[in-house]
Amino acid sequence: MPNVHYFWGLPDEQTMDGILHLHNQIFANSDELSKKVRLRPNILFIVAIEENKVVGYKIGYSLSVDRYYSWYGAVHEEHRGKGIASKLMELQHRLVKEARYKTIETKTRNKWRNMLILNIKHGFDITNTFTDDDGIHRIELEKKLLDH
Repeated sequence: MPNVHYFWGLPDEQTMDGILHLHNQIFANSDELSKKVRLRPNILFIVAIEENKVVGYKIGYSLSVDRYYSWYGAVHEEHRGKGIASKLMELQHRLVKEARYKTIETKTRNKWRNMLILNIKHGFDITNTFTDDDGIHRIELEKKLLDH
């Protein structure tokens, strides 16, 4: 299992470069991500690193005082199926809950079925579906971060 690090705020330059490289392989919009991360409030990066290489990440930010948005997440193709995405998600939820957020929400697409299944396995409920401005079907999910 890779080492997992987290950063409230932007990570160091080498880590950010690794995130952007992996992000571009999967989502092909790292320039857009690079600009937007600087504008998001209370941003949290959780990063899986193996042999000094970013092999997975999860990024989220604050929507309000009690709602958090899980924005982007990815695991390098060669490292999938090893539980990395679950580990990143679990840490994100723990840190967000410790920061006193009550709800975490996310959006996904039908084409990211593994992410949809992972979200449901980790306690998210589907709250809405819609077609975005580009004609892409989107799925909204949320999870209550309750004290047990």
